[in-house]
Amino acid sequence: MKFVFNKIIIFVVVVLSSAMVCGYTNADNEQIVTDFKLQNIDGKQVSLSNYPDAKGFIIIFTCNHCPFAKLYPQRFNEMNSKYKALGVPLIAISSTDTISYEEDTYRKMRQKSNKEHFNFPYLFDGTQVVAKNFKAQKTPHAFVIWKINGNWIVKYNGAIDDNGMEPEKVKTHFVSNAVEELLNGKEVTERETKSIGCQIYLRK
Repeated sequence: MKFVFNKIIIFVVVVLSSAMVCGYTNADNEQIVTDFKLQNIDGKQVSLSNYPDAKGFIIIFTCNHCPFAKLYPQRFNEMNSKYKALGVPLIAISSTDTISYEEDTYRKMRQKSNKEHFNFPYLFDGTQVVAKNFKAQKTPHAFVIWKINGNWIVKYNGAIDDNGMEPEKVKTHFVSNAVEELLNGKEVTERETKSIGCQIYLRK
């Protein structure tokens, strides 16, 4: 009897843990995110609706100060160059607290973008409303969203690939794999991984 009771407790804990990790918003276990409008480093406002022909987006929550985020800008450029032409642009968003991290201010974002020749929008989420909408946790934290019946559905969220330090040794390109599967009309095989980086502390 005690063994059965312990099994029930373990099952309940596993189920509750899965629900908390996923954070999905509908019965089909797929998170729906709403459109947004944020200021780009060029001063213009950018939203998903600016791309009426987009099939989907690669949304990356990143920042200036985080050592992990600093490893990826060149890979962001490469992904945007490849997939924007196929209807899947990359958009980067900074949602970190600029009071705690002066390096992440809008002015510093502009400087970094110019210095590293970003070919993608780098948006300032000063109120953190978009990070909360996506439930972004780390920098970098990647999302692949796809337009289905007029809604933007999260099809992948987590790490960009499996080797931040050594891009030449990457074995699994999580984001690229998800985009390729979606472009080929397939379901994403690996829908969620653990993003590794600096915590995004969301204000209440």
